[in-house]
Amino acid sequence: MGSLSWQKLLGWDRHPSDGHHHDYDSWWHDSRRRLLPHYHDEPLESAIPPQAVTEVALRLRHLIEECVPCELNPELVTRPHSKVITSKVIKAAKEAGGKEHGACVVFCLLVNKRWWKHQSLVELWDADLHNLRAIACEVIAKQIIETETGASYLMHSVLLKRYSVIINGKPTPPANVVERAVDLHALRVIGSSGYQKCINFLWKGWLVQDEEDPSTFVDYKDKDNTSYCAHLDPDRMRAPMYQNVTQMLFSFFYLVLYTLAMNSVNARGEIDLIEGLLYVFTIGYICDELSKLWKAGYQILSFWHAFNSLLYALVTTSLAMRFIALSAGVDDPVRHQYTTLSYNFLAVSAPMFWGRLLLYLDSFRFFGAMLVVLKVMMKESMIFFALLAVIFIGFLQAFIGLDFAEDQTAEDFFFIIQAMANALMQSPDFSGFDRFSHPFGLILYYCFTFVVMVVLLNILIALYNSAYEDIYDNANDEYLAMFAQKTMTFVRAPDENVFIPPFNLIEIFCLAIPFEWWMSRKTYEHLNDIVMAALYSPLLLVSAYFEMRTAQEIRGNRARGEEDDDTIEEWEQMSDHFDFEGDGWSKTVASARSNLEEDAGVLEMKKLKQEVEELKKMIEGLTKFIAGEKGLENGEKEEVKAVDEEGESSGGA
Repeated sequence: MGSLSWQKLLGWDRHPSDGHHHDYDSWWHDSRRRLLPHYHDEPLESAIPPQAVTEVALRLRHLIEECVPCELNPELVTRPHSKVITSKVIKAAKEAGGKEHGACVVFCLLVNKRWWKHQSLVELWDADLHNLRAIACEVIAKQIIETETGASYLMHSVLLKRYSVIINGKPTPPANVVERAVDLHALRVIGSSGYQKCINFLWKGWLVQDEEDPSTFVDYKDKDNTSYCAHLDPDRMRAPMYQNVTQMLFSFFYLVLYTLAMNSVNARGEIDLIEGLLYVFTIGYICDELSKLWKAGYQILSFWHAFNSLLYALVTTSLAMRFIALSAGVDDPVRHQYTTLSYNFLAVSAPMFWGRLLLYLDSFRFFGAMLVVLKVMMKESMIFFALLAVIFIGFLQAFIGLDFAEDQTAEDFFFIIQAMANALMQSPDFSGFDRFSHPFGLILYYCFTFVVMVVLLNILIALYNSAYEDIYDNANDEYLAMFAQKTMTFVRAPDENVFIPPFNLIEIFCLAIPFEWWMSRKTYEHLNDIVMAALYSPLLLVSAYFEMRTAQEIRGNRARGEEDDDTIEEWEQMSDHFDFEGDGWSKTVASARSNLEEDAGVLEMKKLKQEVEELKKMIEGLTKFIAGEKGLENGEKEEVKAVDEEGESSGGA
């Protein structure tokens, strides 16, 4: 995330930490900008003084160093009832923050994860140890989250409060655990029950940022309000769930417009209503992409941004061709030529129109898991394309050299490119290389075909197979991480007005340009609410009905003493009608269940030790008893002997 330097690119920087402080500071800034762009005028502040948070982080670092002193099997750290991360370690981690700063412990564990990950790059000889300690940070953080009984404290103070640490003598921009876990890809933390409950509340809009203090999240006040009118609030469109549904509907409508436009080609080159709406939608999406780039910086760029940009470029080119066609006369051949060219650009973008739907269907588990696999495969394929580029350029230069040496002209350049591309597509053509300084050209093409088809493509298959296996093993956690990131991209600061494309054109040309620069902030926000209520009224009418039903369910859950998001499952419907404590079934279960906290071998050893102790006591008791019996016998013998001696002495007298 830091700036690219030629020394790093060429490997001349001997120590990986050179320039680390600058990069680290940039990392904190960039990661926050990538997840939660700045839209609020007032700077955010850490809920706990940064110096105190840094002290807690250093305490935890010392704890991890002592608990994981050497390289171990990762399973010993990650398995349940671990002998390394014991309940005592969890308790000590909680006490690192004390009573006043205990809420920042999980955040500090993620800070330590970042530190250990960096140290694994700096000290490659101990990379396994540092990576294991980073895993230990995640395991402890997950245990703290899942063992916290106070749901409100967990979400509001532990997960959503923003904290800072001291880096280079300055506090970092405040961030919370939800953001930091997504940025660090901490799958164990993201997969914990408390974290997912918080994400679910954010997704539904039950937790919103406070308008007075954007660093604080508060409960949606009308969550349990059963009034229909109370939920007809345009601010509810800020909930990620409703933004996602709206984007999906607009995306489907965008695809329908494209299909209708392609099925009704205007031979005269005129732009009808359907095509006009299609181009308006495209302009709205382009403005939205540019707005994200301006507000969040280049860090927000990703595969989907490049994909959408290419699609919008094709549609914009089609629109430009149409304008050129309209500038000519009706019977002018130029008009027909550019009209046909316009539809050609529009036609070739059809796969991208359909592929674009996947971006808005990733909230469904099937599509989300598939997209995670594709994302990792695309990253792995970068190795293949890097090798391919080097080999392709090398062989291309060789073929051009052979062609130029033959007749001092490189006239077969396009033939060479096509033949090499065919070899890459596993359809090589050897017939045309006899003229390239025979037999050098043919031998060179055989070598290129072998390297590409046998070596590189098998490397690509191996990379894809490895990526698929890695994702398949963690498919659920990977999907939860992707869903958490999607939720965070929807979260906006309180003064952000949600105008989903193409409604953003209304915001730009009908609200921002004419009114924002001179109107008071309160009046301008009220005007935005009126416009949003009018634009989203059909969706608000439907969402208000569902929120009213949800409010009734929340009240029912609270009447039973359950959580707001609780649902009654089949096995819970009749559970209150039976008393397992009274009929003795609980005692039977307690005696039958296994002790998972200790190994069977350890239990047997303890049992054997107890039996040995009992046997030892029995032997000691038996020894004492035998010694006592012998003492009695000796005493009786001495008495008899004394009596005999008296008798002998009296007889002699």
